[in-house]
Amino acid sequence: MRQQLVRLGAAAVMATVTLSACSSSGHQAATGSPSTSATQAHNSTDLTFAQDMMPCHKQAIQMSEIILTKQGLDPRVVRVANQIKAAEGPDIQGMQSWLSQWQQSTTPSSAAGMPAMQGMTGMASPEQMTALQNAAGADASKQFLTLMIQNHQHAIMLAQSEINSGQYPPAVAMAHSIATTEQQEVNTMQGILG
Repeated sequence: MRQQLVRLGAAAVMATVTLSACSSSGHQAATGSPSTSATQAHNSTDLTFAQDMMPCHKQAIQMSEIILTKQGLDPRVVRVANQIKAAEGPDIQGMQSWLSQWQQSTTPSSAAGMPAMQGMTGMASPEQMTALQNAAGADASKQFLTLMIQNHQHAIMLAQSEINSGQYPPAVAMAHSIATTEQQEVNTMQGILG
């Protein structure tokens, strides 16, 4: 009887994890509940993914907030900026939760001096962010789209690394979602620029 209850409990946990992974939309891939995700193993790729994706997402939200304060924007630019804000906030919360469960810092691995990441971060410089802040009209839209494409291409690279080598199911699921969604957004933004 006890073994049967244990088996049923394990099956329920697996069903919950599977359903949460399959029922997500947009970037809101399965982040797992604390009880299930804390028991799943993770590796260094999962850690790097969470630590390096968060600043990438945070800057994407910051750029979106800047562009949304501008007047006279192409409605397609407004739509993309709103999509990015809506999708990337929940991703950040999920990654913060994992890092907390793993008792790890939220400091990006690239900040620790990893040479492979130097010069390839996809992050806008402080000067580029100031220029975006000060830009208006079509120039602001062009700067936003150019910087966001660069940001997204870096995020897709991080996601591919997680898909290829990650171990933590919720992180791999999020990486798949990011790679798909952000490539679609890159295509849209390139179309607007073109």
